[in-house]
Amino acid sequence: MEFMGLALGELLLFAGALLVTGVIAGILAGLLGVGGGIVIVPVLFHMFTLLGIDESVRMHLAVGTSLGTIIPTSIRSVRAHHKKGAVDLDLLKRWALPMLLGVAVGTVVAAYVNGQVLTAVFATVALLVAFNMAFGKEEWRLGSELPGPVGQGTIAASIGGVSAMMGIGGGTFGVTIMTLFGKPIHQAVATAAGLGLLISVPGAIGFMISGIGVEARPPFSVGYVNLIGLALIVPATVLAAPWGANLAHAISRKALARAFAFFLLLTSLRMFYGLVYG
Repeated sequence: MEFMGLALGELLLFAGALLVTGVIAGILAGLLGVGGGIVIVPVLFHMFTLLGIDESVRMHLAVGTSLGTIIPTSIRSVRAHHKKGAVDLDLLKRWALPMLLGVAVGTVVAAYVNGQVLTAVFATVALLVAFNMAFGKEEWRLGSELPGPVGQGTIAASIGGVSAMMGIGGGTFGVTIMTLFGKPIHQAVATAAGLGLLISVPGAIGFMISGIGVEARPPFSVGYVNLIGLALIVPATVLAAPWGANLAHAISRKALARAFAFFLLLTSLRMFYGLVYG
């Protein structure tokens, strides 16, 4: 029995793999205090590899689907933080336009490059994030406050462009940049939830449009966003995140950071290996 080109068993395997992706992403997000694509993209990439999805669309699908999953989680997160008064709305207003421009550029670039380029971008940035998580110090500062309008515009556009190409919500870069310029960590995390919304909505729409009609995509894909992925990953992530959060209380912050760094390091090396040896 076949459905949309896949045997029923293959379709069930695909759905099961996406459900597992959501659970793994949720546990890691709760355990390590991170969320969005920095967890979902590599897990999706590995799942798509195991399922034999064509290499030409594998990374595009991982990035596009990840951006789609970030939308509801960002809305929920930013509302919760806003109720506590932790979101820097002025910063979001200043960063909105340049960030949207950066997302537009990043999405267009991603549409025209092959999957290997996207994989290389994610692997490289993941490696840098891994080293920062493993060896970075909280007291590191680039300044006591954010730079002027031009500097902030450049930062926002850069975060938007790279995040859209990687399929992440901007928290990884946003929190790092804001804390390096003296923002309190809780305010940085809360405001980064708003950045996720600015990046994920136009980014997901862009990946939907750019993937229309592309061959080798799995069933129920609108462009490069897989609807089965959205339906299964989001609730599974929400369900599993508290499990990771509970586990986090039994582990030191330094150990958590190193655990996440190790996860990203392995992911980065695995992606580089695939690029070199196919």
